[in-house]
Amino acid sequence: MATQLGLSLPSTTARGREDFLIAPSNALAVKLIEGWHDWPSGKLVLSGPEGAGKTHLVHVWADASGAEIVPATALRTQDVPDLARGAVAVEDIQLIADRSDAQTALFHLHNLARAEGHALLLTGTGPVTSWGLTLPDLLSRLQGATVATLEPPDDALLAAVLVKLLADRQLTTKPELVPYLITRMDRSFAAARDLVADLDTASLAAKRPITRALAAQVLDNQD
Repeated sequence: MATQLGLSLPSTTARGREDFLIAPSNALAVKLIEGWHDWPSGKLVLSGPEGAGKTHLVHVWADASGAEIVPATALRTQDVPDLARGAVAVEDIQLIADRSDAQTALFHLHNLARAEGHALLLTGTGPVTSWGLTLPDLLSRLQGATVATLEPPDDALLAAVLVKLLADRQLTTKPELVPYLITRMDRSFAAARDLVADLDTASLAAKRPITRALAAQVLDNQD
């Protein structure tokens, strides 16, 4: 039976290893993250579409390695010595394509962390060659890293992700709703995330549970 929330509660994103859903599209990436001690040259590039689970895996790795996590856009050369004292993950490197200062900082962080023997996890959308990096020495070093790619989800994984996203928001729906959503939604993790957020908002605004009829309205509004 569907349960209606009577007030807006904050969603909680579960990012532990036990919360990451494994499927053929991500199994190799998970294996590489878990085997981080054996990364060639002590570094790994984690690539995949928006919402594919890169950040979740980064947090899984950080829990295992004690790494610090830093957005690429926040990198500054003066912070490199502190960051390079241990393992470090740098997220969304494609966002610094037009930031020569951040690219220079990442180049120095790469070199210093590796000289100190600390592991590096680097994430971005798509292959390294599509990130738009303009610093040749940085690009060559990242191209030399092992790459773990998160692929688009199949039906089973997309359904599991929808169930997880609904649970993160403490929402309960009828079992037949998820298969219906899969037939209508864009097939990506980002679309699943946005859809669940829109369903939550619509349910609260209408003061009624998330039903197939309400879902149909939300999906129509997204088109």
